[in-house]
Amino acid sequence: MKTPAFFDAVPPIQVAEPLAALLGATEGGRIEYHYLDAVKLAGHSCPTVAGAWLMTRTALARLYPDETPERGGVRVELRQAIDEGVAGVIASVAGLITGAANDGGFKGLAGRFGRQGLLRFGVAMAGEIRFTRLDNGSSVELMHSPQAVPRPTGLADLMRNALAPQADAATCKAFGEAWQDWVRTILIEHADDAALITVMR
Repeated sequence: MKTPAFFDAVPPIQVAEPLAALLGATEGGRIEYHYLDAVKLAGHSCPTVAGAWLMTRTALARLYPDETPERGGVRVELRQAIDEGVAGVIASVAGLITGAANDGGFKGLAGRFGRQGLLRFGVAMAGEIRFTRLDNGSSVELMHSPQAVPRPTGLADLMRNALAPQADAATCKAFGEAWQDWVRTILIEHADDAALITVMR
């Protein structure tokens, strides 16, 4: 599988997964997520997937400043309803990394490791998404402002041409490359841009 080279330049997110440790899935329960994992989950790479990745990374760094984040130890809440806007995509990426799941999530073993109900939608808040540690109640709210990295000049025309029924392979390739360069700019050049990912509290 060939992917854009910048995927490998995005710093991975490391978590400690106690369930993986118990079941012997990974040594010490350590799991390392790469941006490609989020792409595989979503089936594509776009500014929304990139924004969800950066919000999750930023939140976990704030909640666990001196330790490895615990997967399954964080509740994730979104302001939007599950079927509103891109909430579902953002929640999927955040859930992948944190383990938070909605009603269909893992129920746990002997009262431990439950993930069900840790992903919630339609929660009133000032921000767009809130991450809360279950062990100490500390939380962080974030806003994603995609307009902080505007789409490149000419991208709209490239998209229109690529979506046309008569579009050829060269036209589609040109659009795809321009689109991924936009995502690269977000993830590499603006990863720590407070105008893109704003910590509300």
